[in-house]
This record gives sequence, structure tokens and C-alpha cells, in this order.
Amino acid sequence: MKKTKMKILAFLLLFSSLTFSQALLNPEITAEEIQYHINYLASEELEGRMTGTQELYKAAVYIQNEFERYGLQPFFGESFLQEFPFIAGIELGDKLYLSIYSDANVSDLKVGFDYIPLSFTDNFSLAGNLVFAGYGISVSDLNYDDYAGIDVKDKIAVVFRNHPDRKNPHSQFEKYSSLRYKTTTARDKGASGIIFINDYEKDSDDLIQLRYDNASSITGLVAVNVKREFIERLFEEENKDLKNILESIDNNLTPNSFAFETAAIECNIEVKKTEKSCWNVAGLIPGNDPAFANEYLVIGAHYDHLGWGETNSLYMGDIPMIHYGADDNASGTTGLLELSEKFMSIRDQLKRNIVFAGFSGEELGLLGSSYLVNNFPVPINEVVTMINMDMIGRLNDNNDLIIYGTGTSSEWKNILNNKNLHEFNLTFNDDGFGPSDHSSFYGKQIPVLFFFTGTHSDYHKPSDTVDKINAEGQEKILRYVYDVAKNIVQSDTKPDYISVERKERGRMTTGRVWVGTMPDFAGEVDGYKLGGVTDGSPADKAGLKAGDIITSFGGKKISNIYDFTYAIGSYVPGDKVEVVILRGEEELTVEIELASR
Repeated sequence: MKKTKMKILAFLLLFSSLTFSQALLNPEITAEEIQYHINYLASEELEGRMTGTQELYKAAVYIQNEFERYGLQPFFGESFLQEFPFIAGIELGDKLYLSIYSDANVSDLKVGFDYIPLSFTDNFSLAGNLVFAGYGISVSDLNYDDYAGIDVKDKIAVVFRNHPDRKNPHSQFEKYSSLRYKTTTARDKGASGIIFINDYEKDSDDLIQLRYDNASSITGLVAVNVKREFIERLFEEENKDLKNILESIDNNLTPNSFAFETAAIECNIEVKKTEKSCWNVAGLIPGNDPAFANEYLVIGAHYDHLGWGETNSLYMGDIPMIHYGADDNASGTTGLLELSEKFMSIRDQLKRNIVFAGFSGEELGLLGSSYLVNNFPVPINEVVTMINMDMIGRLNDNNDLIIYGTGTSSEWKNILNNKNLHEFNLTFNDDGFGPSDHSSFYGKQIPVLFFFTGTHSDYHKPSDTVDKINAEGQEKILRYVYDVAKNIVQSDTKPDYISVERKERGRMTTGRVWVGTMPDFAGEVDGYKLGGVTDGSPADKAGLKAGDIITSFGGKKISNIYDFTYAIGSYVPGDKVEVVILRGEEELTVEIELASR
């Protein structure tokens, strides 16, 4: 295996050397070089740079070779690459079985044909009686409870997918219809398992695809999807008609739940998460002033995208297509290369160290940047600022440029305005947290800036292609970022850090509940792990910190971020909730007073 990997590496290095040698050799930031790099990074050959793939590794080697060509030093000891593990997918276990039986029949179901475990199921053997629980929804605000009048403790709930008001496009039931939400509800009601069946809206009765949804399992019960025909037989034995009962529930919005007389199951359910490796890429330009030898500016961008649209795609077509990711984020990655080349040309003028970092796994939840800040080669508090570039390739005719993190240091707005020589129409957002890799650094109390030209109709679609890049506009943006970054590395004082308190909007009794936590998607934990806490938020005021794992919220077990989201949905701003957290080996209980956004 190692020899095979080395052969692949040698081939990729040779391929990259042939590729980058054709590039324009110019330390200046130019539209020609910008277009050149984006053309390769968003090419068919790299197939959308999905995290953990050989194509992403090619992109990593390309970035590494560019850093070496410019003269940067490896940041990870003798290597430019930082390898880290992540959960890439899910597959069936080895010893699966499921039997449904009653006084009249025994059915041994075949996995993949008659039933399929769900990706978030817990793994264990189970035997128990069945209870029909309609759609598996229990919401007092809607005066609807499929669990009223039945006892599902230590039993298996049989529920339909969707919801009873599905013909209404604006139904309030919609937000309670997800499989995870229903599974969590069943667990909270005491069930040991849940069986999902399809309704009759479609002629087919296809099983749910086994697909990893980038979140931890729901612990404490098994969750499977079973072909409807097996449940129909059980209804017939009870002298009931499944389709008629479903129509009655839908027409009247009234539950019709009951416990089966003799129906039960025996099963052993197991799914296994598949782990792969991925890579951050980082190079270093050392500073020249001994007084700032322990201070670092990080300039970063993620270089992964969605591959063929396996995850997070907004493409609605039936034919699989490459998601090229020219703007998201070949543009930011190209900015990383151009800026590193430019700064190397003035390296003798730099006071502070500059780290240029390409992150992978951003599209799966900031995996690479989260791993880097927790495994930084020098103490993370030596990073004085992080500058992030994500989607900077679509500057419009109005010169609109959005910058996040402008409140995280008292110096930012003056610097940004003074260096705005290209007369950008600037929009400032003070918050240090946001939907990109700077959030991982802000969670470590580091001032951040995030440059962004805005979303567009091609976002997370195959149509995000190289022909739509405004290379001349990106050249202007990179010259601007260069001026800002140069100011930081040459200043006699490092930027101060300001915790940005998110201001509450509207009255406390209205709006969505706000807790103020940021998830950490890296690694598997039984709970909701915090990557950061918004300063001034309810979570911050209660003393929660990055690294804490929430295991219970208002008495409800929390196994993952979905559980947490569902749990807070039953509260209103102003409520006080008891929350259990793990901080290292210590279990703590705190009270959070919820607020509104």
C-alpha cells in the first residue's frame, strides 16, 4: 500500500511540475496568473476537488509546488502538508439481520432489498414489540400528538415519512418531518427503535439511500427503513387497512395510533463510518525583526469543493455533473498563491512571519481549519490575525466587496478605509464568526478579516465555472488584501482583539431562539461539540467555551448538532434552560437564559 501511495505521489509531483512550469513567472499580482491558476484548479481533471479524493490531493500538490517555486518554507516541520482524518462516508456492517414476526407470520427481511438501516442509527441487537405511531410527530403548538394514548417505552415505533399536511406548501408540520427529528422524538418518548415506511404518494416504495449526513449518530435506539408491504401484512392481521388509516389521518389531521397485538421484531443493526485522510497545505515566509519572531499572520483559503455534488449541492438535475467550484473556492486559493508569491518578493521588508494556508474539508464543516487551529505547529496565541478569502472571483460592476470580522479589532475599519485605493463599495460586518474558515481562528480569540464578493445563482452548482470569473476584478481585490496584510506585518504594534457582542434584534419575546454557539464538526463525539461561542451570547454569559460538549439540553439527550437544534426549537426567548456539558473529564451543569437573534 505504501509503495502504491509513493508511486501515486511521484506521478502527481511529476505531473504538477510539468503543469506549473508553464505558468507566467511574475511576482506581481496579475489577472493572467489569476485566470491561469483558476483554470487548473477548477478543471475537469480535478473533478470538483472533493475532500479526501485523489483529485483534491492533486490540488494540494499543485499548491505545494507553487509554494516551493516561490521559495516559501514548509510550515509542518519538513512538509508543506498536514494530514488529518475525517469521516468520509458510511457503509453497512457485517452481521445484519431483521425479522418481523407475529402469531401468524415470520418474515426474514433482506438488507438492501426489504430494509435498510439509516445512517444515524445506533448499533446494537434489539427485540421488542411494535407500536404504530402515525407520522411520529408530537407538537403541542400544533395540537397534534401521534404519541398520545400509546406507550412506546422499550418498544419500536412504526411511523410514516413526511407529515399529514404535506399537500399544504406552507404547512407548519414541515419542520417536524425530518427523519432525524422524528427519531429524536421517538427516543425522547422512550422508544428503543423506529421503523420508517413510505406513504402512498408515489407508486414506488423505494428504500432510503444510505448516505452520511456529516453528523454523529443518534444514540440509544436503532433506526431503519422497511418496505411498506411488510407493515401492511401486520395491519391486515389486526383487521386494519394501512392506506385507509393514513388517509384518515391526513384528512382530519388527527392521529390514529395503536399498539399491535402480537407484532414484534428481532434485529441486529450495524453501520460503520468510513475514515479517510485529507490535507491542509501551508507555507511560511519568516519575518526579519527579532522583536516579532513569535508573531504570525495567517492568510488562508479553502481549496476543496463538492466533487460531483455528493454533499451540499444545490443542483437539481438528474445527471451527475462535476461541481467545478471556480469561485468557491478556486478564486480564494488562487489569491493565496498570488499573495504568497508577491510577499516573497518583499520578504526582506517583513517584520512578522506570514503563514499561507490552504484548508480542505471546509465544505464538510470547516474540518481543515478546525484541525489546524487545534494542531498548530506553534502556540496558537502567537497568531495575531487571520485573513480569509472565500469566493472573491465575482466582483460586480458596482465594485461591491463584503468584509466580515471588521469589529474584531479596533484597527480594522481605519486600515480598510485608508487602503481602499480601488474605491470598492465596502460592506462591513463586525461579527468574527461566519460560514468560512476564519471562524475557526476567531474561536481562538484571534482578530479576523474575511473577504467575499457575495453569493450568486451558481453557488454550489456545476455552473460555477471559470468563464464567469472576473480576473481583473480579483486582481484589484488581491492588491487591496496585499496592502491590508502588509500593513499588519510591518506595523510596530499587533492588532488588538475585540470580542464582538451580537446585538439582539427586536423584543425578547419574539423571533428565533438564539444560544450563540458554533459547532465543531471535526471528530466524532456523543454530544454537540462547540467550536466557539459568540461573545455576549447566552452561551457566553453562562460560561460555555470552545471545546465543551453539550450532552443534555432541558433534560433532552443531545448526541449531535441536530439534536441540539431540535431541542432549542421548543423554547422561546427568555426561557431558562438547564444544560449539561462535558469539559474535558468534568461534567458541569449550567443554566442558560435564551435570547432572540
